[in-house]
Amino acid sequence: MLSWRELLVRFALVFFCFALWPKGFMYWGAALLVVAWLVDGGLFRFRGLLKEPLVLGILVFCGVWVVGLLWSDLAVAFQDRWRKYFLLLAFLPLYSLLNKERLPWAVGGLAGSYSTMVALGGYSWSMQGMQGVPLFGMIHLHYSAALGIGVILAIFGGWVVLAKGNKFLTVLLWLVALLLLFLQFHQNSRGFLLTTLVTSLLMFYLYYRTEGKLLLRSVISILAVAMLFAATSDAFHERLEAAKSDLQLSRQGNYQTSVGYRLAIWDIGLHGIAERPLLGHGSGMAKQYLKDSYITYKQGIYRNLSEFHEARHFHNELIEIGIHLGLLGILAFAFLLWSWFKTFRQHQMTLLGSAIVCFIFLSGLTDTFLITNRIPPFLLAVTAIAVCWQKYNGGLDLVDRKNLQIENITQNP
Repeated sequence: MLSWRELLVRFALVFFCFALWPKGFMYWGAALLVVAWLVDGGLFRFRGLLKEPLVLGILVFCGVWVVGLLWSDLAVAFQDRWRKYFLLLAFLPLYSLLNKERLPWAVGGLAGSYSTMVALGGYSWSMQGMQGVPLFGMIHLHYSAALGIGVILAIFGGWVVLAKGNKFLTVLLWLVALLLLFLQFHQNSRGFLLTTLVTSLLMFYLYYRTEGKLLLRSVISILAVAMLFAATSDAFHERLEAAKSDLQLSRQGNYQTSVGYRLAIWDIGLHGIAERPLLGHGSGMAKQYLKDSYITYKQGIYRNLSEFHEARHFHNELIEIGIHLGLLGILAFAFLLWSWFKTFRQHQMTLLGSAIVCFIFLSGLTDTFLITNRIPPFLLAVTAIAVCWQKYNGGLDLVDRKNLQIENITQNP
């Protein structure tokens, strides 16, 4: 019979996975993880956690934000959303709690919660004509990002089971990837959709880079599928036409559009970084800087932006971090991404690590990706589960295995 501590840990793991998606539940899930970790003696395992590159990367990244308070205005610093970066710390208790016996609970919880979220979003789109997942208070941007990550995981999973000789499950997983991509094409999110397509192309390049014909066929297939889905998506055509219209209006000095607004605030952000390039304006100061610059920057040519969109963030991870912490923060962010990739590489999952880091970086070019409530914790859960799964079901990296297969064919024709 399981002890009450073990029951608490397993419940915390499952609850955290289901708490990822409903609005506001993420904080309760993270808090319960911490409680379960403390009860399970997690503090005594903390030193061992530091051996994991991602843990060190998260601690350095979050530590820099704490240090950045020294040169910020504390009266306004905590009015900004930068505190959400600290949700990355949820990886520590989550990863520490996982072991071989608990892993199936986490896998089941994450798969069940993700499937439920996708199904509810699909129902909202197909039956109600609504974007995102209204029941969970999940906007279309976050839903699109979650779908994109699902596409990446399904493609990778297909190769994993193919390497083990299960062609049926491979086909099934790739059909799931197509379904998720189809749903993503019907969401009003250009940035995350493009990120998914570029990351998928990167994955196929890494996997088939030594096989020219297969690589070419893969690229043609991806482009053909993208063109087919684009042709059947009214949402895609509307967003494409809107982008063209937005660019024309921005050339005329009208920045009260989706594209024009981003161009304007990026202009403001780059100027703000140039003012204080090394240390930035301090943790939590980006929102106030943007709000003030609406009126003061370039004799107030952007003063009407407040009528279009409230000053919240810079819709670009690098600019956002640069305003807060300058070069120091950008280097900490780069170290975090490198640590994330290094964790995957250390556990022989270079392909998946490359895809996830690529997705994070590209997503951050059009949005402040790491301060969205749901997606970074979801990626951390995927990372923790993938690493632990590899520990107990380890083997060669997919790319290495592919190279070995090619060598064997060459040596034994």
